Amino acid sequence: MPDIRFNFPLGIAPWGSEKNKRRWLREGYDFSLLENSTDSYRFTAMVEPHRIPSLFRSFADILKDEAFFILEFYREEQDASLQNPPEPQLYYSPYLPTGEVLEIITPYLTRLIHEGFVGFGLANNHSGLELFYSEEKLLTCFTENHLRITDLFHQHGVPFKQDLILTSDLGHDHLSLLCHPRHLLPAELKKFSERELDYLCFCEELADALDMYPVEDGLSFFLSRKEQDAIRERLEQQPAFAPYAEEDFGELLLSWDDFVQECEVGFEGDLDEYHHCLKLRDIIQYVIEGVAKNLQDKLVEIVAEPDSRFRSTLSDSRKRLDPPTDIALRADRFWYRGMVLKQGSCLRRDLIRFGWYQP
Repeated sequence: MPDIRFNFPLGIAPWGSEKNKRRWLREGYDFSLLENSTDSYRFTAMVEPHRIPSLFRSFADILKDEAFFILEFYREEQDASLQNPPEPQLYYSPYLPTGEVLEIITPYLTRLIHEGFVGFGLANNHSGLELFYSEEKLLTCFTENHLRITDLFHQHGVPFKQDLILTSDLGHDHLSLLCHPRHLLPAELKKFSERELDYLCFCEELADALDMYPVEDGLSFFLSRKEQDAIRERLEQQPAFAPYAEEDFGELLLSWDDFVQECEVGFEGDLDEYHHCLKLRDIIQYVIEGVAKNLQDKLVEIVAEPDSRFRSTLSDSRKRLDPPTDIALRADRFWYRGMVLKQGSCLRRDLIRFGWYQP
C-alpha cells in the first residue's frame, strides 16, 4: 500500500483502491540524460509540499542575477463530463531580477503548491537551468550540471532513489482548493478569502503582476549552456546576425512559433513586419547550417512542427518574396515562397503597392 507517511499536497487525492496495492511512495529523486543529448539532464523528484518553498529559494540562488517565472493553469473550469477536457495554458514572464521574482511570488507560493490545477517554475535559459513543479505535484529539473542539482536535493534531505514511484503512477484525482471545507484547510490557507483561493483569480493576478505572456506548450525544448555558446559563436560570424548573439535563442525559436500562430488566424502587421518575422527563420537556418550535427538535428526537430504549419498557411507558392542577399544559406528558403492566405488590411495594402498581385 502507499506509504501513509508521504504528505500529499491538497490538490492530489489518491484513489482508495490504491491502498490495496503494495506500492511504497516516498520522497526521492532520479535523473537521466535528456534524449539526444550528451550534456543535459532531466531530474524527476517526489518532494513533500513543505520542502518546496526552500527548494525554490535555493534554486534561485543558483540562478543568481535574473530568471523568468513559469505558470501553467487552466483558463476554463474543469468538467469531468467533457469528452475532450481543456488543456492548460502555459505562461512565461520576461527576464527579471531573481530577487524581484521571488518577492512577487512568495505571497502566492502556498496556494500554487497545494492547488491541483496549477504548475509553476523558475528558469534561466542562459544558464541552462529550469525547475518546475507540475500539476501532478512532481518536481522536474533540467540542467547541464547534474552534480549541482544532486547537491541541492541532498542539502534539502531528498534522497536518490532509482525505483522512484511517482504521483502519476497512482490513480488519483486533482482537487481545487475550493473543494476543501475551510475548517480543514491548513492555517496558512485559512486566511484567504474564497476568491483568493480560486486559482482562476490568483493565477490571473500573478500573471498580471509579472507581465506574463502565453506560450505554445507544444514547442518544448531545452538548450544547454554549451549549446547556447555554440549558437552565439555561430551568430557572431555573420555581421547581420551578430546583434542577436547575446539574446536568448530560445526566445527567438518561440517568436517564430508565435509568428506562425498569428499567420494561422490572420497576420495583422504590415509587409515590413512580415519580412522581419521571416528574418527570424533566416537566423534559425543560419545557426542550423553552422553547428555540430547533434545540435543541428535538435534544432531541425524543434522547428519542424511550426515549419509544417507555416507551409500550410501559404498560397501563391509559385511567386516569391525577395529574400535578403547579404547572407548565403544552403537551404531553399521556403518561407519566402508564397504568401500567407489570411492577410490583415495592412499587409494586403502593402502587397498591392509592392506589386504582388500583378499577373
